[in-house]
Amino acid sequence: MARFQRSTVPRLLYTLYSARAAPSSSSSPTASLLLGNFEVRYFSAGSAARAKDDKDPWWKESMERLRNIGISAHIDSGKTTLTERVLYYTGRIHEIHEVRGKDGVGAKMDSMDLEREKGITIQSAATYCSWKDYQINIIDTPGHVDFTIEVERALRVLDGAILVLCSVGGVQSQSITVDRQMRRYEVPRLAFINKLDRMGADPWKVLNQARSKLRHHAAAVQVPISLEENFKGLVDLVQQKAYYFHGSSGEKVVAEEVPADMEAIVAEKRRELIEMVSEVDDKLAEAFLNDEPISAADLEEAVRRATIARKFVPVFMGSAFKNKGVQPLLDGVLSYLPCPIEVGNYALDQTKNEEKVMLPGTPDGPLVALAFKLEEGRFGQLTYLRVYEGVVRKGDFIVNVNTGKKIKVPRLVRMHSNEMEDIQEAHAGQIVAVFGVDCASGDTFTNGSVKYTMTSMNVPEPVMSLAVQPVSKDSGGQFSKALNRFQREDPTFRVGLDAESGQTIISGMGELHLDIYVERIRREYKVDATVGKPRVNFRETITQRADFDYLHKKQSGGQGQYGRVCGYVEPLQPGSPIKFEFENMIVGQAIPSNFIPAIEKGFREAANSGSLIGHPVENIRIVITDGASHAVDSSELAFKLASIYAFRQCYSAARPVILEPIMLVELKVPTEFQGTVAGDINKRKGVIVGNDQDGDDSIITANVPLNNMFGYSTALRSMTQGKGEFTMEYKEHLPVSQDVQMQLVNNYKANKEAE
Repeated sequence: MARFQRSTVPRLLYTLYSARAAPSSSSSPTASLLLGNFEVRYFSAGSAARAKDDKDPWWKESMERLRNIGISAHIDSGKTTLTERVLYYTGRIHEIHEVRGKDGVGAKMDSMDLEREKGITIQSAATYCSWKDYQINIIDTPGHVDFTIEVERALRVLDGAILVLCSVGGVQSQSITVDRQMRRYEVPRLAFINKLDRMGADPWKVLNQARSKLRHHAAAVQVPISLEENFKGLVDLVQQKAYYFHGSSGEKVVAEEVPADMEAIVAEKRRELIEMVSEVDDKLAEAFLNDEPISAADLEEAVRRATIARKFVPVFMGSAFKNKGVQPLLDGVLSYLPCPIEVGNYALDQTKNEEKVMLPGTPDGPLVALAFKLEEGRFGQLTYLRVYEGVVRKGDFIVNVNTGKKIKVPRLVRMHSNEMEDIQEAHAGQIVAVFGVDCASGDTFTNGSVKYTMTSMNVPEPVMSLAVQPVSKDSGGQFSKALNRFQREDPTFRVGLDAESGQTIISGMGELHLDIYVERIRREYKVDATVGKPRVNFRETITQRADFDYLHKKQSGGQGQYGRVCGYVEPLQPGSPIKFEFENMIVGQAIPSNFIPAIEKGFREAANSGSLIGHPVENIRIVITDGASHAVDSSELAFKLASIYAFRQCYSAARPVILEPIMLVELKVPTEFQGTVAGDINKRKGVIVGNDQDGDDSIITANVPLNNMFGYSTALRSMTQGKGEFTMEYKEHLPVSQDVQMQLVNNYKANKEAE
């Protein structure tokens, strides 16, 4: 390679780069290389002639060489370890560190101190790397169910995903949850069965579980050469080659012929792969039924078509920790996962009543970008953007469609975990971050020529609350600053004020979720906070119809207050998507129409706190049928107060009940402790809904009230000599039993009297 003097390089590169801004039809680059903020393009002989025939736009090749992928799995399946190996083999990092590293460094993608201490991922981290001239953007997501929003928003903006499964644990509860999220956002995926070096590894058992539990139309594209401590390498069923991984970190991949003793199993598994793909791909089915020989290229194309159409899941194997099988997985990402222009993304046109618009995903169109994640960085708010169409440049003016504000892009960066690299522009398909842009998670940005918004992501409701307050009064400012920041970053983290006790209440997805935030307040804002007893987010609802007829009349010197509302309240149908419905069925002008919004507002306000235990009332329908007004004394306030009192008047007649959050709990315990654990679940008023055997372990699935699950991890450890593990996620709210309702109501009354 020719050596240039340092001073001449930027000038030369800039000349090459600026040629891209006004591409001529006679020159089509065949490859490009990003160097810092400049792009060097190479031209091969004959490319100009080809471009004349094809008229391919300048961006087509760079878009085809781009992949946006996420790595998701159940907790402890090896996602972060896998990402660490990917970064090492692609040259992004130069040495490998382990998740619970003894060297004190920790994995690259776990940049928070808390993540390194606990050995878990808390925040999803973005990075990018190059593999065989392809650009890959990667998001490593948490596995713990409490941080489910991190997975949700990563999958919302990605084009493909790798579902990591443990070869010993198999398909676990959180594997099912992340798979459900992938289905929700229609993300094509590969499966990677990890940890083949562990005792008890059985990839074929895991593959069958993926078919039965996840309903995957899946087949292996690789066969392992031995298992457990003898795990040596892999046989690729598409190319029919054996791969071995040599070198201190498995960096040298050696391809050899298939071992003679494995020819039979390789032929059988390859035929199974062809059969599975033929079921969903017509072109391959035709060749298969006609008994034509199927070449590696034909099979690879068929697997790609079926994977992108989300009809098939190719299954890769390996051991990330032992540095085996990662490079073929990267090849699989390039071969089988879609590039941004192969994925259908829809926007909603705000000017046409939210009509769905298909985005072609090209850099030629108007800018459409989604802010999917916010972080408070050292230099202010860092906003992660996925660019769906068009180009965004540093210094451009962009419009936040949700607020209508026009803002300038002061700084554009590409993220590598917690490090950044400044860039001048980003085009469709890329994931970048901008500084100094004030927005909320889920806002859409355009260049102002269109009014599109991207569909929002699914945000689960918080299930648990804690009362927190700073120890010293002086740190109140920092305390509220921390809470505001966390609320902006995490849509599942809510902050409220208990009107009665004046305490700050934080709500989230579980004990670990809230513990992490309290710990982050201590570490990042140096505020010591005391934590009250965890509070379960109960709800109240009604079980029968009740009528109301309330007259609010107050006479004083001057204008009085007068408002009368009549109607009824009734429960909504079970499974109704809305929690509160208000209907005005007044015939005539018994109440002037300008007071109706005030009446609705009054009922909504009253439903915020039911009279049983002061929790919000949901699944109710309020119908107003009649009323009366006064020409002088009626006002919005009078009708709002009339509605609040009317609701309280009829509420007890509607036979209210308390609803409690029920958690879906999955336990994995050694069979010898099964009886003790099942007995304990019954004691906690849980209902066991499933019991499977997995080797020496029992997998128990149960629905248990959250109120009875506090401190369960300690109890489970003591019952199972530390061998049991469990995961839980919110399932639904269900009515509590009569005795629990009495107890909760009495406690609520006693607390109110004490105050």
